Amino acid sequence: MKHIFLTGALSVILFSGCETTQQIINTWPTTTTTPGQPNTFQIASGLKEALTIGAQNASGRLSTPNGFFANAMLKILMPPEAQKVESTLRNLGMGSVVDKAVLAMNRGAEEAAKSAAPIFVNAIRQMSITDAIGILRGGDFAATNYFKQKTTAALTTAFSPVISSALKKVDATKYWADVFNVYNRFSKTPVNTDLTAYVTERAISGIFNEVGLEEQKIRKDPAARVTELLKTVFGSQLAQNK
Repeated sequence: MKHIFLTGALSVILFSGCETTQQIINTWPTTTTTPGQPNTFQIASGLKEALTIGAQNASGRLSTPNGFFANAMLKILMPPEAQKVESTLRNLGMGSVVDKAVLAMNRGAEEAAKSAAPIFVNAIRQMSITDAIGILRGGDFAATNYFKQKTTAALTTAFSPVISSALKKVDATKYWADVFNVYNRFSKTPVNTDLTAYVTERAISGIFNEVGLEEQKIRKDPAARVTELLKTVFGSQLAQNK
């Protein structure tokens, strides 16, 4: 019966292009043929709630002072193409200039992370019931991977001005210019790296990493399911039989 129900649900989505997602939700039953198991509406609501909690926790951790800078895994360092620049400047006794640039990049990411949660939450609201069922039955990082696939481009567009503003606020662009202005005096091949694009990519990657950790907690640790809805959805047979 479960397979019949899911097949019918998928058919609704395929053949109801004129209906909004909410209209589709309203036409679906709010009960399930298997007692004690979540219905489709609960699955969608549970996944959205889980991702919302994960996004808020992740952005909250990374937006604190040293959220990026003191995190060995997420700390933003000079991009690979600039590592030669860094080494050269340190050898010339200008390590303090490099250190200021690295600190400023991380401070910029931490500042931008303060605005991450609302952007993620808005993207989460677009998730369909079909998406939610697939994520629930998917791999350990199914929700995070879905999130990356569907929102990275939009998040990059939205994050870029925030990152740019944050970098200017902490004078990161000034330090970056100092680094390459000095280096280019000694190099026959000037380096021109887009600092905003680089920090934006690393900041988004860091947030996705933290969201992934949150997803793991909810999937594997019953104690992390802090609401009854999360307990119902992630403790269901549908979630366990992957």
